[in-house]
Amino acid sequence: MKKHANTPIPAHVQALLNEVHRVLLTLHKELLDHQRMLYERQHGAIHSTGEALQLIIKYPWFASLRPLTALNTDLDEIVASKAPNYPADTNALLTQCKQLLKPAETGDLFQREFHRAIQESPGVAAAHGQWKSLLRRLDPKQ
Repeated sequence: MKKHANTPIPAHVQALLNEVHRVLLTLHKELLDHQRMLYERQHGAIHSTGEALQLIIKYPWFASLRPLTALNTDLDEIVASKAPNYPADTNALLTQCKQLLKPAETGDLFQREFHRAIQESPGVAAAHGQWKSLLRRLDPKQ
């Protein structure tokens, strides 16, 4: 995210961003856990946090999760920022969230893997349910 002039985020929007952040972190963790489980089935156990981190960052097996990782990083920056470009950054970020988090059998790599993970993992399905619930509160037309 770019640095912009100080424009305070209203308290209700900050609370919303905090909730989006919490839900996306939960979803990200569940997806990572699921991908790790699939990886370990095929390649054997990952023995340390450092090994896991290196695989997640560099290994193609985990590439599908990188768009969500980047989105979470952007959200971290806005939530922690003392000078966000409100409302432009927050609106753009919420739009990105809505576009990315659409599981689809024929979508991009993330969307296809997300769709599969929802079918295979109760944790991912539950986290997706939290996202959908939050999305309905953000936009009742969803």
